Amino acid sequence: MATRTITTKNFHTTVDKGIVLLDFWASWCGPCRAFAPVFEAAAVRHPDVVFGKVNTETEQALAAAFKVQAIPTLMVFRDGVLLTKQAGVLPGPALDEVIRKVRALDMNEVRRNAQRQGGAGAGAARSV
Repeated sequence: MATRTITTKNFHTTVDKGIVLLDFWASWCGPCRAFAPVFEAAAVRHPDVVFGKVNTETEQALAAAFKVQAIPTLMVFRDGVLLTKQAGVLPGPALDEVIRKVRALDMNEVRRNAQRQGGAGAGAARSV
């Protein structure tokens, strides 16, 4: 499956259901250009996962809302919950391992833990 361009207009409908990986990037960023083929290859290997690209130059509101300070930054959502945020380039096998771990999560337990910790993470995508 190909990657999708993510904007403020389609962000919520994209991250609300299922597993979603977002690559925050910019065209001038060398590491972003190096990570792009790794991200796109993972999209082909995992057609059940949504792979989205957020151009930080054109989608500054999204980058600001998630406090993106370095690019590339990978964010992983499942069912509208932000699970992890990581700056830097990941190799393909590491990206596959992230997806494996996200698939194995018990989302009910994730939500319970987030509520116990004051709501951090649960519904984080709603604040955008």
